Amino acid sequence: MVPPAALPLVAVLNGPNLNMLGLRQPQIYGSATLDDVEALCAETAERLGLAIDFRQTNGEGELVSWVQECRDRAAGIVINPAAYTHTSVALMDALLAAELPVIEVHLSNIHKREAFRHVSYVSKMATGVICGFGIRGYALALTAMADLIEEEDG
Repeated sequence: MVPPAALPLVAVLNGPNLNMLGLRQPQIYGSATLDDVEALCAETAERLGLAIDFRQTNGEGELVSWVQECRDRAAGIVINPAAYTHTSVALMDALLAAELPVIEVHLSNIHKREAFRHVSYVSKMATGVICGFGIRGYALALTAMADLIEEEDG
């Protein structure tokens, strides 16, 4: 999707297994699909005057490359790094190098889950973290990002 030139671009990046939303552990992640998440993000972005680039990958290297691309083309990053949250120093380093506002999103409340999920390398550099609100967390993240972009531009 090529955004209109006048609208700030926000990359909405999703990590591994999020393509399985609606099928994988619905008691934890809900019944909404990734297509539902993308539709919610598109509606929210339109209301907020943002353009989005919505992507999902199961590959760590691809996710890192996408973050690196954002440095020169995006105004901010909303990211659900999924399992890479807890393991990827490479992703954290790429987000730091992007020098953009970053909002980390998780469908479940990672702090109410297994102890290993309480550690987030992404949180160490993120502007903010939203977790536990299901797919609504993406709309909250985009709203917060619109505010951050406005503050930066203002």
